[in-house]
Amino acid sequence: MQQPDPAPDLDPAPDPGPAPNPDPGPVTEQPPPSRAEPAELAGRLRAVIQQLLPLLRGLSRHRDLTPSRTAALAALAAHGPLRVGELAARMNIALSTTSRMVDLLDNCGWIARRPDPADQRASLISLSDAGLALLRTVRRETTGLLSERIAQLAPDRPQLLYEALPALEELVAWEKAPAAAHPR
Repeated sequence: MQQPDPAPDLDPAPDPGPAPNPDPGPVTEQPPPSRAEPAELAGRLRAVIQQLLPLLRGLSRHRDLTPSRTAALAALAAHGPLRVGELAARMNIALSTTSRMVDLLDNCGWIARRPDPADQRASLISLSDAGLALLRTVRRETTGLLSERIAQLAPDRPQLLYEALPALEELVAWEKAPAAAHPR
């Protein structure tokens, strides 16, 4: 037995708009940041950073300045004289590893050691003039490289990078906050 046709839909069909382009080329659909999943953003950000940092390092003329040594110099520049243990904590690396690195930095003439006035048995380490000059040179080189790359981006991309900076800076500031300020 044949079923009767269902009642016709009385609402007019929505206008489908213009016909889609039959060959839009390779399109990667990316949700706007306001709706993007944190896990997806985290994965993509990690992947980009992992590719960007070696690019910047690889173009440096300072082959003896490894990423960890650069990070140590940057920490000393940002946070002033530190004990080796404080530097290890800031860099999140083992004290023994930091001690060896400090010895290397000292042998290169990039840091200065002086007794800690609070405890004469301990030393404070800080950047030497040579270390500060080297760090400034490396930063200038990498900033120049990034500037050249940014200038080659599509016209709207530099503004997007600029608008993303506050969120990236907040991520870094969050990590620097005391552990009690944010549970893990």
